[in-house]
Amino acid sequence: MTKAERWRRYWDRKSPKYDAEMGVWDRRLFGDSREWACGRATGEVLEVAAGTGLNFPHYPAEVTLTGLDLSEGMLAIARDRARGLGRPVTLREGDAHRLPFAEASFDTVLCTFGLCAIPDPAAAVGEMVRVLRPGGRLILVDHVASSSRIVRGLQWLVELASVPLAGEHFRRRPRKLVEALGLPVEQRERFKLGVVERLVARKVS
Repeated sequence: MTKAERWRRYWDRKSPKYDAEMGVWDRRLFGDSREWACGRATGEVLEVAAGTGLNFPHYPAEVTLTGLDLSEGMLAIARDRARGLGRPVTLREGDAHRLPFAEASFDTVLCTFGLCAIPDPAAAVGEMVRVLRPGGRLILVDHVASSSRIVRGLQWLVELASVPLAGEHFRRRPRKLVEALGLPVEQRERFKLGVVERLVARKVS
């Protein structure tokens, strides 16, 4: 079994209980981050690691939305959610490391709480930038390495189990990946001892 197939099966199995688990984290840690991120999306939007579509209710009505996820189990729930909302969404199964879209296809690329579990975040961010149009927005929200040394130590301990079992990382820094690609960060917020980071960067024309 390839690594991609392993994680696809993992997320397929996890999909029935994903919403309940994320609901707890949204209430206790992430706050209004979904509204914050989706409210800044404009034009033709790609959501990478769209999961079960928890972000769908928070997008402006006028955007054209495409969602991509590795797991068909997650996407099946996302389809039902989009249908229930009456929102047109194009959903694709695919790998964030190799996005199945042409260069400069989208005005906004968004990813919330996905880079923590994507095996190669640098490759994924590079792909997000590739499919983003010049002048377009990259919007990222995730849990990251804390600004507290004590909390970072606890995150390291958690990763000893979470990385091999679930591919879940707690000490990544997506901002550094974005800046390494030359995108200026226009908005950035961190809270909960720096554990949650959300940012908007723009692809230079």
